[in-house]
This record gives sequence, C-alpha cells and structure tokens, in this order.
Amino acid sequence: MSVSRYDLVLADVILPDGRVADLSIRDGLVCHTGAPLPAEQIISCRGMTVLPGAIDMHVHLRGGIQREKEDWESGSMSAIAGGVTVVVDQPNTIPPLTTPEAFRSRVAEAGRNSCCSFAINAGVTPGTDLSALWQEGAMAFGEIFAAPSSYGEGLSPEDLSAALSGIGRLGGLATIHAEEAGTAIPGTLADHNRNRPPRGETKIVQAIVQSHGKSARLHFCHLSVASSVAAAGTASVEVTPHHLFLSIEQSIGSDTLRKVNPPIRSERERKQLEGMWDRIDVIASDHAPHTLREKDVPFGDAPSGIPGVETMLPLLVARMKEGRLSRASLMEKTSWRPADILGIPRAGFLPGARADFALYGEGITAISVDELHSRAGWTPYEGFPAVFPEQVILGGAPAYHGGEFHETAPLWFPGRGYYP
Repeated sequence: MSVSRYDLVLADVILPDGRVADLSIRDGLVCHTGAPLPAEQIISCRGMTVLPGAIDMHVHLRGGIQREKEDWESGSMSAIAGGVTVVVDQPNTIPPLTTPEAFRSRVAEAGRNSCCSFAINAGVTPGTDLSALWQEGAMAFGEIFAAPSSYGEGLSPEDLSAALSGIGRLGGLATIHAEEAGTAIPGTLADHNRNRPPRGETKIVQAIVQSHGKSARLHFCHLSVASSVAAAGTASVEVTPHHLFLSIEQSIGSDTLRKVNPPIRSERERKQLEGMWDRIDVIASDHAPHTLREKDVPFGDAPSGIPGVETMLPLLVARMKEGRLSRASLMEKTSWRPADILGIPRAGFLPGARADFALYGEGITAISVDELHSRAGWTPYEGFPAVFPEQVILGGAPAYHGGEFHETAPLWFPGRGYYP
C-alpha cells in the first residue's frame, strides 16, 4: 500500500506556546502538527520566527487609469514580500465599486493578476444598491467616508445614517473613515493636523457608536488618536503603522510624503496611541500609493496617502525582536483578529488552519526603497529598522524566497452575503 505524501513540511517550527513541532501541509491546509509526515518538500525553520500570513484589511491597489501608482500585480508582490498573504481592497477606485458590474470587473482583474489572496469591499454612495453588492461577494462596505479623502466623497450625516441602517439589516460589516475636515488649504503637516483635528475624529466615532453601535457591525479604520480608540465601544478598531511610528515633530513640516488622511499627529498623541496597544484590534497599512511626481508639488496640492503594505509587518517584527511587543499580540492583530472580523478562516499552526506563513530571520536591517516592490517608488520609512521575511508560504506552497516570486494559487474570499 502506498504511503500518502503531503505537499510540504515546515520543520522545527516554534509554536506560540514555545514547543517545537513540524507542520505537515496538504491542499493548502495544515493537516498535522507534531512529528513530520512524508512530504514532497521540507523547509527547515530552525532559527526562524514563523508567523501566520498577515491579513491587511485596508489597501488601495489602484489599477485601471491609476496603474501608474499601483496595480494588482505590483501591489500584491509588495504584500507577499512583506509577509501579507491576504489583502482587502478598498472600493474608492476609478470607477468606484458601487455597481455589481464594477464589482465583478474588479474581482476578475484581481483574479488575473494578484500574487496573494484577496477580498474586495463595496463602495457606499447615496442610492447604492447595497443588497446587490452584498450578494456579489463584497467582503464589507466601505471604507465609508464621513469626510472627503483622496478619491472618496464624504457622506452627509443623513446619507451615512441611511447607509449604516441598510448595512445593519444585511448583517454586513461597515468600515468607517471617521474624520471632520475643514476647508483650509494646509501648507504643512501641522496645518493639515489642525484642519482635520483629533477632536473631530473622536466626535464622529462617538456619534456613530451612539446612533448605530447596537444595530450594525462597525469597524473604524485608521484611528489616529487614543481618544478615538477609547470612544469606539465594542466596535473593532484599526490603527496604521504610520500613526504608530510617525509624528509631526520628527518630520519636516512641508513633507508631502507624510501627508495622509487622517493626518499624522503630535509626538505626544502618537505615544498615547501606542499606549492603547491592548485595545487595538487590527493593524492595517491603509496602503495608498501615489507617484513621486504627484507628491512633488506644494503641500496643499499633494494627494494624501502613504504606501505601506510591504513595510507593515517588517516594522512590527523589528519592534517585536527589540522586545517592545509580544509575538502573541502581533499574530493576533495582523492575522487572527482580522480573519475573525472578516469571516476568513485563520492561518496558523493547528490542523485545519490555512497554510499561509511568513518566515523571518534574526537580523534587523534598514528599510531601503530600492528593495521595495510598489510602483510608488518611495517610502516614508527609509532607514527605519525592519525584519523582512526570508520566505513566504501561500496556500501551502512557496510564494517568495530570497527575493524571488513563485507561482501559487491565490484565493478570492467573498463576503458572507455571497450568492453565486
């Protein structure tokens, strides 16, 4: 009788509880944790930190007439090279994803070109047929703009309320960009902060929680100050690396590369946000690439947005190696909690888990834009300490190793309302 062979064994993996075991993988899933089983390929993880593949639940992968900034191929390569195996694309594309036809086209585009697994959110504008998009496979709704941002129009309070009520009736997830935006044209990062102030963000969070916290599943995107995180109640909370790592004081005032919505805040507010680590559910990049040509203009004319899907995990892994955050909390906020919020099966170490992993070495290096894959061609983290994965496994197959990409079989994860 022939011996059943597995596709891959990851050998000598240090599990979250400290034990060392081999992971035997077949058909994209972990099948056995313990002694190794016969396999086509064995990868030694001795001396490596093995993390479940991250889910970045907030990326803008552009494409179409914006492909000069980014497209599915370049953006997903950036994700894989940074240890992210699933991305959730935002719908403020051109055209926006507010019709079933536009949504189906976006799914098809991703299916042809993405190197990583993916989900796609539906846009929300007045009159959008939310039910139709839910049935098409929208993972969530939004980000829904409470204030205007790049390629996203802010909804009026009445339209926002109507949208949240409709999403609540469907049982969908409403992901919300909470801001108040003034009318001034800022000339510096400090001006931009004053024009989109922390108190305005917190005020919007409080109002939405009060009016819809019991009737809709709420997820607040890229909260930038501790008071907003505290105001979110039982809603899930997302924070970006740029709000955790960057501040006005450690930036050049007119640096358009750090112009983003919500703005980066003061060093005091950055530290307070960092102090909310235990309450933060999700770390997501809000990867929003623009070209250097678009950014190389007067501050008030520059678009808001920072590329970050490739640097998100490396920045956090370096901080973990420095002893400033735990491995358990890193896995929870970048992989397991996003999976639970979205309804995607977890990646991990136990039988039945998705076999998505990133393998990190011990050495901390400095981020260099020359080694990144986004078409944007720049990063606000130049020189920051980071640990990039040496190897990435997607669906039980090597997807990236030593700077080389390999063909795998990425998945589309439709939302809970999907009706084929």
